Amino acid sequence: MYKKIVILGGGTGLSYLLRGLKKFPVDITAVITVSDNGRSTGKLRKEFNTPAVGDIRKVITSLSEIDDPIKKMMEYRFNTSSDLDGHAVGNLILTSMLDITGSLKEAISCLSKLLDVKHKVLPISEDSSLTLMGLDKDGNVIEGEEQITKAHHQFERIYYKDEPKVLPEVINSIEEADLIIFSMGSLYTSILPNIICKEVKEALNKTKSPIMYLCNAVTQPGETDNFTVSDHIQLLNKYLDQKKIDVVIASNSKIDKNIAKKYETKEQKDPVEIDYENINKLSVELIEDDLILVEDNTLRHNSIKLSALIFNYLLRK
Repeated sequence: MYKKIVILGGGTGLSYLLRGLKKFPVDITAVITVSDNGRSTGKLRKEFNTPAVGDIRKVITSLSEIDDPIKKMMEYRFNTSSDLDGHAVGNLILTSMLDITGSLKEAISCLSKLLDVKHKVLPISEDSSLTLMGLDKDGNVIEGEEQITKAHHQFERIYYKDEPKVLPEVINSIEEADLIIFSMGSLYTSILPNIICKEVKEALNKTKSPIMYLCNAVTQPGETDNFTVSDHIQLLNKYLDQKKIDVVIASNSKIDKNIAKKYETKEQKDPVEIDYENINKLSVELIEDDLILVEDNTLRHNSIKLSALIFNYLLRK
């Protein structure tokens, strides 16, 4: 029987990881945040009163074993002067399935069968009005995931406007997992929206399985400026209760000077430094490797290499 991995996250980071991890003999459950209120997802939430489907679409497409043209169709966005402008085809399909089945979990299950997804994808909640809130370090309250991202602030606290009702299957998956992973991605809007849920915290407290964090390769403007690997870990640990992060995977890649300069000037992002001494003080095992690729002048994790490190860690546990 394959070992079970539960990955908590959202956004591009998680979907990129899953492209590689699905090739390994493991049983994956991807738990996705559903509080996004921007772009196509935000429009659909307002019009149909649904949870956010955008990150779910990305994850299903990444896990799909179907032909590439169908995957491209799922990710296709309309560019038109009509109301369809900006909408991703996959978002429209998921929303229609949700309307037919009355359940986001069932909509995901139906689409996963259609697209030959062999692993499980779960929304953290089916609450349609889930709203992410942020209290920044100046005392300002910012409402909405998109607004939190655009604010480029460091936050004192991330929380939900109303406590979400977590899907029971999410808790069951955490309880049965051999390894729990916090994916790379935005700390504030991809990872924390999953782990700030009371029921998830309680489940994490009870688990005897290790928690692994896949550290971001670069900082995020305003949110994690000057953050080292240990800073990322400490921020996540702040939101956890008794159970803390056990192991971190970080890239030690030497980034090309021209690429680094582009990120620094155009995106205000800097490489995340591995601060060995501080990581050691946190009693966190460090796994490091050359993990960064450049694709279309953009930094990406080497999905296969990262997945191999995860799999090898799992084998020795």
